[in-house]
Amino acid sequence: MSAPKNISAGLIVGAIGVVYGDIGTSVLYAVKEVFGHGHVPFTVENVYGILSMFFWTLTVIVSIKYVVLVLRADNEGEGGLVAMLALASQAVADKPRLRQLLLIVGIFGTSLFYGDGVITPAISVLSAVEGLEVVSPHFKHYVIPITLVVLFCLFAVQKRGTAGIGKFFGPVTLAWFAAIAVLGVWQIAHHPEIIKALSPWYALKFIWDNPGTSFILLGAMVLCVTGAEALYADLGHFGKKPIRIAWFSVVMPALTLNYLGQGALLLENPEAVKNPFFMMAPEWALIPLVLLATLSTVIASQALITGAFSVTRQVIQLGYLPRLNIEHTSVRTAGQIYIPLVNWGLFVAIVMAVVMFRTSSSLAAAYGIAVTTDMLITTILTFFVIRYAWKLPLALCIASTAIFFVVDFLFFASNLLKLFEGGWFPLLIGGAVFTLMVTWKEGRRLMGEAQHADAIDLKSFLGSVFMSPPARVDGTAVFLTAEPGVVPNALLHNLKHNKVLHEQNMFVTVRNHEVPWIPMDKRIEIEALGNHCWQVIVHYGFKNDIDLPRALDNARMRGCQLEPMTTSYFLSRDVVIPTLGSGMAPWREKLFAQMHHNASGAAAFLGLPNNAVVELGSKIEI
Repeated sequence: MSAPKNISAGLIVGAIGVVYGDIGTSVLYAVKEVFGHGHVPFTVENVYGILSMFFWTLTVIVSIKYVVLVLRADNEGEGGLVAMLALASQAVADKPRLRQLLLIVGIFGTSLFYGDGVITPAISVLSAVEGLEVVSPHFKHYVIPITLVVLFCLFAVQKRGTAGIGKFFGPVTLAWFAAIAVLGVWQIAHHPEIIKALSPWYALKFIWDNPGTSFILLGAMVLCVTGAEALYADLGHFGKKPIRIAWFSVVMPALTLNYLGQGALLLENPEAVKNPFFMMAPEWALIPLVLLATLSTVIASQALITGAFSVTRQVIQLGYLPRLNIEHTSVRTAGQIYIPLVNWGLFVAIVMAVVMFRTSSSLAAAYGIAVTTDMLITTILTFFVIRYAWKLPLALCIASTAIFFVVDFLFFASNLLKLFEGGWFPLLIGGAVFTLMVTWKEGRRLMGEAQHADAIDLKSFLGSVFMSPPARVDGTAVFLTAEPGVVPNALLHNLKHNKVLHEQNMFVTVRNHEVPWIPMDKRIEIEALGNHCWQVIVHYGFKNDIDLPRALDNARMRGCQLEPMTTSYFLSRDVVIPTLGSGMAPWREKLFAQMHHNASGAAAFLGLPNNAVVELGSKIEI
């Protein structure tokens, strides 16, 4: 279940398609936004300085920070902010206050992922379709409708899964990188002196001469590293070496050549600043380039949507969201899932972003705060991982993360200047998701305490029941309970109303852990309670695919014979009554009660069959 170890051309091409689709399409709008701000006087020296800043931003943030350092911090072969959060929280388990703080920071960063998930597809697809305006100004009125149609088609096919289109991700994105590299080389050939912009001297000189302007430009410069977090998030799919080889052999050279090519074009034709990427191409290639760019942005958006599904499932299994309805779109690959609520929620938010901001330039003002905050949080968590998990010396830990912290903080501070221009939008989305997550976690804790106060010991209860046993019926009853050793409400209701007990009874507790994977041989614990009753604890990591019937098949070797046709599953569904003074604000109590009422996907989330029974009735006050 860990990251692949064998390096193949297929893995490298797959990494190019899935990992780098987002950052690969940043050439569509990054240079345009930096020069389009109007803060930079258009001079040859400034063009060199800006291009040098682009190159060294890619080098420091992507090449050194993510590819070299952060990829080392894998959690049993898995990456991403959730995996990093789990690794850091485990490393400081003996420091409860620090651990709680890191959990809050990490969950906030995860929440901001959804804000990025709205802005990135919107700006990517919109910027690609805007290439039609270069073909003819008459297409301007059709840009937004075409963008919305493309986005709707993308979200409408999510239910079918990514297996079909996924096989084309790598080749299409590889063709995209080849195209942008060729365009760059063609323009560089006219002004080969632009290659001097690779020297850090031009970036340092520009910053020295224009410190205030340089700080403001960082808010637009961050556009060139869109999707950098995907390097780490997709670690488990491809492994470190394929991701690194793909970056240094294909992606970084192609991006560098294209940025230099756009700079060469601007030296020859300053008016091309309105859309330098598409104006690099000859007229005959514009339509094919727009089509290829649109397809590439769709692929980049697809990777982010798939990431939103995966992150949502991980957060659910960590206990920060209710169990939603999750559909599996592949019988071969467990990780290919579809979550309807997340899919259409993202779509509605993206449509709002496109309609509200209308142009990629306006969306660029909204982009950056969420991404730079996540980058900053990743750097902070990395420090705690290498200090407390890897046990490296404090001085070395500070030295290896301080420079990235300073760089990330400068980008973050610069993007704060865009807060009222549109940066509030992804923050609003991230803040709403964070509120839901924290409310659900705290509400479940309070509800668990309320249930525990009135809990009945399971062993004592069964002992009293079998002193004068009720009628036994054929089959197996599986009662799911949050805490082991406690009588589930569904059992009490079954005895009260039906006055029968199944021939076999399993009291099952599902426990999720802050590790990516738990193997099958460590998945299940069984304790015999006598009279054909068993206490079962099933363990899952946050990347494991939850399939409770399959996990319970292991009980066959322990004397409990489960037959699918005669097994009934009982989920105790409690009615939550919010009360004042319970530990949460009244509005959060009501929010939790509403979330609990609407959380109808527990059976589907656990992989239960259609004969699962949801038991209603017990009232819990929080």
